[in-house]
Amino acid sequence: MIEPLAADPRFEIWNGISTEASLKASAPGFVGPGRPFRHPACRARWAWPTWLACYAACGVLAPLPAADPVARTTDDWRAQVPDIRRRMEEVMGPLPGDDRRVPLAVEVVSEQATAGYVRRKIRYTPEPGDRVPAWLLIPTVTARGGRPAMLCLHQTTSVGKDEPAGLAGLDSLHYAHELAARGYVCLVPDYPSFGEYAYDFTTPDRGYRSGSMKAVWNNIRGVDLLASMPEVDPRRIGAIGHSLGGHNAIFTAAFDERIVATVSSCGFTPFPDYSKGDVRGWTSPRYMPRIRDAYGLDAARIPFDFPEVIAGLCPRGFFASAPVDDGNFDVGGVRRAFALARPVYDLFSATDRLTLVTPDGRHAFPEAARKEAYAWLDRLIGHVPADENRR
Repeated sequence: MIEPLAADPRFEIWNGISTEASLKASAPGFVGPGRPFRHPACRARWAWPTWLACYAACGVLAPLPAADPVARTTDDWRAQVPDIRRRMEEVMGPLPGDDRRVPLAVEVVSEQATAGYVRRKIRYTPEPGDRVPAWLLIPTVTARGGRPAMLCLHQTTSVGKDEPAGLAGLDSLHYAHELAARGYVCLVPDYPSFGEYAYDFTTPDRGYRSGSMKAVWNNIRGVDLLASMPEVDPRRIGAIGHSLGGHNAIFTAAFDERIVATVSSCGFTPFPDYSKGDVRGWTSPRYMPRIRDAYGLDAARIPFDFPEVIAGLCPRGFFASAPVDDGNFDVGGVRRAFALARPVYDLFSATDRLTLVTPDGRHAFPEAARKEAYAWLDRLIGHVPADENRR
């Protein structure tokens, strides 16, 4: 089912209703526009826009700092997005600069024709001294003006890229295969250390503080690859993933605005809601070890959280599938994240680009949810599926 996105009267700032006086009355400790304030329930001290994660400290959603003008216009919100990225970098490490943007040197390892698309095994260079193994699925029917494209990211699985490509793993996670059959060009890379991608995160000269940032950079270079292809319309590139791939897609879209639509299945919940607040699952070298080393496994100390990251994607599209019995990514937390991101989408008159579905079941991407996601992508990106195009 598609979750309704109900308005919350506590977010009056987005309509310009609240005033500095009302904020001072409700949130003692506020010290002026753009300055730190104290959460009225727990008195935790936050700086804009960390209010989005305020409830991490006490479980209570507080009124926004209404006198702060940064939420009153779309331009003001856009000006805050770099700060969200900066705080993500505090945890993940810095995003590499253009000095690492070397030629992709794409190598075709093998090629096979299938029903509806050509499947190529490729390798590309994301930065000096590294090669990313990937599948590239290219529909055989040409399209005037180029096709939409998807970056398809796999879950935590030893088979890596083979699962989304439809060559191994669960049938329900063959979304690259399904999207290619639908008419999308699909790039399906291995995440570092999975599939055919041997990678040692502890090598000192790697230059990364987290596997998450390494994956983000590899994916950004994957978007470079897609955008360079004559078969692809670079204005219609999206990302999709399940579990690890679900938050990998979110993180990549946060740093690459060329991704106009993101689909995340079982990919996130706010840190305090993850495994009942036990965030150790985020801290392996593959992910974000600074959550342990710098923030002491304390969800309330992590300087970013998913509600503001999702809000930072606006006005680009975001679709999430969050099963009601997912044991890792609590659906209640996902609903709260959407409630917090909703006012930003309202501000941009883009509420139709923010969609949450909550299917029955556990940690899975069921067929009905995938169909809803694909239809949402078609609408948002402006694509007529291949089977309908032939009618």
